[in-house]
Amino acid sequence: MALQDVSQDVGQPKVAIFNDPKVRGWVYQVVLLVAIVYLVYAGVQNMFANLAAQNIASGFGFIGRNAGFAISQSLLEYSQAESSYGKVYMVGLLNTVSIAFIGVILATVMGFIIGISRLSHNFVVRSVATIYVETFRNIPLLLHIFIWYFGVLRLLPQPKDSANLGLLGLLNNRGWFAPKPIPQELFFLTAAAFVVGIVLTFVISRWARQRQGKTGQQFPTFFAGLGLIIGLPFVIFLISGLPLVFDYPVAGAFRPKGGMTVIPEFMAMLLALSSYTAAFIAEIVRAGILAVDKGQTEASHALGLRSGPTLRLVIIPQAMRVIIPPLTSQYLNLTKNSSLAVAIAYPDLVSVFAGTALNQTGQAVEILGMTMLTYLGLSLLTSAFMNWYNARMALVER
Repeated sequence: MALQDVSQDVGQPKVAIFNDPKVRGWVYQVVLLVAIVYLVYAGVQNMFANLAAQNIASGFGFIGRNAGFAISQSLLEYSQAESSYGKVYMVGLLNTVSIAFIGVILATVMGFIIGISRLSHNFVVRSVATIYVETFRNIPLLLHIFIWYFGVLRLLPQPKDSANLGLLGLLNNRGWFAPKPIPQELFFLTAAAFVVGIVLTFVISRWARQRQGKTGQQFPTFFAGLGLIIGLPFVIFLISGLPLVFDYPVAGAFRPKGGMTVIPEFMAMLLALSSYTAAFIAEIVRAGILAVDKGQTEASHALGLRSGPTLRLVIIPQAMRVIIPPLTSQYLNLTKNSSLAVAIAYPDLVSVFAGTALNQTGQAVEILGMTMLTYLGLSLLTSAFMNWYNARMALVER
C-alpha cells in the first residue's frame, strides 16, 4: 500500500500556483486595478497642484454667481444682469435638447421618405434620392452648417426688406419673425383636451392591436387618433370661444417688432443636422426593407394588398427590427453633433457653458465635467428609450 501511494504521488506532480489559470487571472486583474487607481490618483493630484499654482479655487461655488453676459436665444427667462451660471447651464441645456429633439423628428421623417424613395420603381424618384444620399453623407457636417448659415440664411434680405410670409410672419437675415401665440383664460381646456386625446389614442391603439391579434380585424387607429388628437381639441377650442390670439410681427427700419424670433443660427443648425443625418437614416431604412424576404411582398400581393398597404402593414413592421439598432446610433450622433453649434455661435450647452462661462470663471474641470456628464446622460436616456421601443417591436413567439 505504501508503494502504491508513492507511485500515485509520483504520477501526479503538484502544479505551481501561478500556472493555475484562475489564480493568474485574478493576479492580472488586481495588478490592472492597482495601476488604474494609481493613474487616477496621480492625475487628480496633478490637477489640484496645477489649480493651486494658478490660484484657481476648485468647487462649484461659481454656479450661484452672476454670469453677466447675454444669450441670444433662451427658452427660460434670462437676464444678463441677474442670472447666474446655473441659469446659463439650464439655458444651454434646453437649447441643446430642443435642437436635438426637433432634429431627430425631422431627420427621421426625411430619412424614411428618402430611404423608401431609393427603392422606388420610378427612375427619377430613385435617382434623386440616390444623389441626395451620396451627396449629403459624403460632405462633412461642419461644411453643411457653414453652407446653410453663410451660403443661405446670411443671403436673405435685410430687415428693412423682410420677406413677407403672410400668416407665417417675416423672414430676413436676422431670423424668422413668427407670430407669437398668447393663450387666453380658457385655453387650458384646449390643452387638457389635447392631452386626453393623446391618452385615448394610446389606449385605443393598444386595444386595436390586441383585437387584431385575436380576430384579425383591423381598426382605423390612425383616423381615430387624428380625430382625438386634432379634432377633439379643435372642437373644445371653438366651444371655449377661440381662447388664443397671435402677436404678429410688424416690419421696422432696423428689425421687425413684435412676434417671436427664431434666430438664423438655430435654423442653420436644424437644417444641417436634419438633412445630414437623414442621408444616413435613409440607407438604414433601405437596408431594413431589403432585409425582409421578398416572399412577404409576393404573399401580400397574392392576398390582394396594394403596394402602399403592403409596405405600411407588412414590410415596415418587420423591417423595424433591423432598422432600430442603427437608428439609435444616428440619434446619438445627432445629439452629440449639435455641439458643433459653437462654430456659428448658436447658444447651446458647449457654446455658452463650456465656452463663455468657462472662459470667465476658469473652472475648467468642473464645467467640462458637468458638460460631459450631461451629454452622457442624454445619450443614456436616448439609448434606454430606443432599447425599450426595440423590445416592443421584437417578434413575440407563441
